[in-house]
Amino acid sequence: MSIKEWFEDRRKITGLLKNSVERDSKDANETEKNKNLSIDYAKINRLWAQCDNCESLLYIRFLRENQSVCKECGYYLQMNSSDRIELPIDRDTWHPMDEDMYTLDVLQFHSENEPSHSDHLDSEDESYKDHISFYQIETGLTDAIQTGIGQLNGIPIALGVMDFKFMGGSMGSVVGEKITRLIERATAESLPVIMVCASGGARMQEGSFSLMQMAKIASALYIHQKDKKLLYISILTSPTTGGVTASFGMLGDIIIAEPKAYIAFAGKRVIEQTLGQKVIEDFQVTEHLFGHGLFDLIVSRNLLKGVLSELFRLYGLPRK
Repeated sequence: MSIKEWFEDRRKITGLLKNSVERDSKDANETEKNKNLSIDYAKINRLWAQCDNCESLLYIRFLRENQSVCKECGYYLQMNSSDRIELPIDRDTWHPMDEDMYTLDVLQFHSENEPSHSDHLDSEDESYKDHISFYQIETGLTDAIQTGIGQLNGIPIALGVMDFKFMGGSMGSVVGEKITRLIERATAESLPVIMVCASGGARMQEGSFSLMQMAKIASALYIHQKDKKLLYISILTSPTTGGVTASFGMLGDIIIAEPKAYIAFAGKRVIEQTLGQKVIEDFQVTEHLFGHGLFDLIVSRNLLKGVLSELFRLYGLPRK
């Protein structure tokens, strides 16, 4: 090989190395850029929300001030349980109950069809325990309900609020036990009970254990309402379905529903497949059901506290 050929080979090798370094550097810059973009999207999600009805972009702070009601179209967005507690309860009067109660995977349930929430787990390895852990981290709750004692315009009440963001507000053993303990304490202290329902029904991962909660809660309510003659108010929000509708959701002395809420036992598709015929649109929405006498009042969020206070006054409940 001549000296001239040797220099030409060196230039080719140097050019290839330079192109490779530039390409790797470009890929690294693009990866970093995408990473920064993902962080920006995460920040945006904490600041903005999109209306499920009109798709308007809503500033989270203003949305919370408006009680999660879209200012553009009046659509009721879902609220978490903590925000719902703030609606009726007087400031600095809330005392939570049974916050340390958590679910055990008694049946060793594994879901092979649901997608995994964890990066290091395959969907076939996703257990009920993994689902619970994921939603506990996501919501900051131990299960799908918060219960406690508080005051509404100075009137002591027992309040339970379901959280649909925790596994669709499904009712398992912990949810049933917390509601039962709340009712029993309210019965012992002669307090009215308010239950805010938002649930997809009984939790399938607990099998018959979740179905047993329906009877347990109904039994506690029977003592509270029939034996002790104490008030129980049920507030139905969107969605309220399945075993919750079939039990304590419909056992209230007074049943209140939010506007445009989806309230049902079985879904539209199941009903159509069972009956073999089409059903009308919006037949499981608040306004249609109210016309058929399913509940007593339709109350908007901004009026809820005042309406409840007036009901307690008519019932003769004393202020503290």
